[in-house]
Amino acid sequence: MPGSSARPLPAGDLGHVLEHTQGLWEELRGGHLFLTGGTGFFGRWMLESFIRANDELRLGAEAIVLTRDPRRFAAAAPHVAKHSAIALQTGDVSSFDDPAAECTHILHMATETALAASATASFETAVDGTRRVLSFAARRRVTKLLLTSSGAVYGPQPSDCERLSEEYVGAPRADDVSAGYALGKRAAEFLCSAAAAQTALEAKIARCFAFVGPLLPLDANFAIGNFIHDALYGDRIEVTGDGTPRRSYLYAADLAVWLWTILFNGQSGRPYNVGSDEDLSISDVAQLVARVVRPGISVRIAQTPTAGAPPARYVPATTRAARELQLHRTVALDDAVSRTAEWYLAGPTPRSQG
Repeated sequence: MPGSSARPLPAGDLGHVLEHTQGLWEELRGGHLFLTGGTGFFGRWMLESFIRANDELRLGAEAIVLTRDPRRFAAAAPHVAKHSAIALQTGDVSSFDDPAAECTHILHMATETALAASATASFETAVDGTRRVLSFAARRRVTKLLLTSSGAVYGPQPSDCERLSEEYVGAPRADDVSAGYALGKRAAEFLCSAAAAQTALEAKIARCFAFVGPLLPLDANFAIGNFIHDALYGDRIEVTGDGTPRRSYLYAADLAVWLWTILFNGQSGRPYNVGSDEDLSISDVAQLVARVVRPGISVRIAQTPTAGAPPARYVPATTRAARELQLHRTVALDDAVSRTAEWYLAGPTPRSQG
């Protein structure tokens, strides 16, 4: 049985993205977009919102999607792979051949997750892949590139800092072998900023935090996804920690709006935090999911909070995006959770994906 990922994203959400990016697409008319990381959560939202804009605005544009396994991609997203505006190119982000088309824009979203088996895999993919993408961009005179970086580049958020701004100068420890993902993203940002300073390429940087929406894995290391899964298919919602960490979540349709806007209108070499600045404790998130998805289901918190201990935080300040690009959260978290749950309920149980 095909997994939920084989189904299209909600038409209303794709309409939401187009509505909030309506005036930005003209520069892609007749152009070619090159995208790495098209199989991931970010990539699928960007591809499906691109298709919607391309069709409705009659842009005549094409997106070239780099993938290690085109057949697997086509099986996971047949409606994307079969679309006339999508071309799949076989290759690895660190060593791919230049596409034949003269690409004008790049979405560089490929990554190895922070949970990669090798301590260096995430770092090497980020650095080698970004170097390869930038080399391609220089040879083909690509005009604009968007790097999806991460809030992990800031390192642990200080307990007395409610929201991390782009001016915060903290960083992961260089001797922390578990920080390969964060350090790799940090190095990728440097490579993009250096390219922007030395060439005509406009390199945009999106520091992404936490999100919720259709296609978010419900059985991976994402607390809100786990809670939605428990509410849909379990006996109770399980919080494995003490419930005190503070998190914030942006809905995926808003995420796509922000990323397209940063690609088209963001300042080159200038990072923008992407996420919501309205935070809740993990315990509150679990209770919200219970209330929205399955009222009456119990929430079990496994550990007792340590008295007087400050909560761990992972919350961005989004003032720069609001001030410079007029970007704001438009979908409230309870609505975001409801839409996510409804999309999954319309398909097979996520664990059947394998």
